[in-house]
Amino acid sequence: SNKPLMIIHHLDDCPHSQALKKVFAEHKDIQKLAEKFILLNLVYETTDKNLSPDGQYVPRILFIDPSLTVRADITGRYSNRLYAYEPSDISLLYSNMQKALKILKTEL
Repeated sequence: SNKPLMIIHHLDDCPHSQALKKVFAEHKDIQKLAEKFILLNLVYETTDKNLSPDGQYVPRILFIDPSLTVRADITGRYSNRLYAYEPSDISLLYSNMQKALKILKTEL
């Protein structure tokens, strides 16, 4: 489909995951933009090292391009957890979603 893949690692019993999920669901612009992605919610940790490039933590959001490459140039604001997002980072997540779409259009 040539849509970017957005993988959301989370746990049902993690308060950080649940808080991010709530803010994500309530953000109207993100919901509209999400239609341009393939969203994959992973509730269980994977053994695939490509999907945990800097460790296994939740919530963790990775952007994957159609060549199945993790976009290391699209990260959150934490240097020790590059793909972590907190509820207060929702505007950065929105911006990163826009960036992922822009990169995809440039590379196609």
